[in-house]
Amino acid sequence: MMIIEMPEVIQNYYDADKKKAGSISVHFTPDAVVIDEGNTYKGSDEIDEWQQQASTEYSYTVEPFALDAVDDKTVVTAHLRGNFPGSPVDLRYIFGLSGGQIESLEIKP
Repeated sequence: MMIIEMPEVIQNYYDADKKKAGSISVHFTPDAVVIDEGNTYKGSDEIDEWQQQASTEYSYTVEPFALDAVDDKTVVTAHLRGNFPGSPVDLRYIFGLSGGQIESLEIKP
């Protein structure tokens, strides 16, 4: 596995996702937006619900292997492997950051 240096809040997001416990929304601004699999989740409650559903429905691991800056976004490309249809897959996590927190996240192939 390749080690990449990510902004602290993004590393904290992946660490929290790996543990699959607790509130992931603490890493997001209160009015943050997540777009994943064509669905949009707004605010802390919906973001926590999204993460909870994903972690209970599937077992998976995420291995970030590339980091790029595109416009004002930070793009992390990660290898996702698990018991979901289409596994394994490489996904792009497009983070918008504000004040040391995540204000937007879009996950797409």
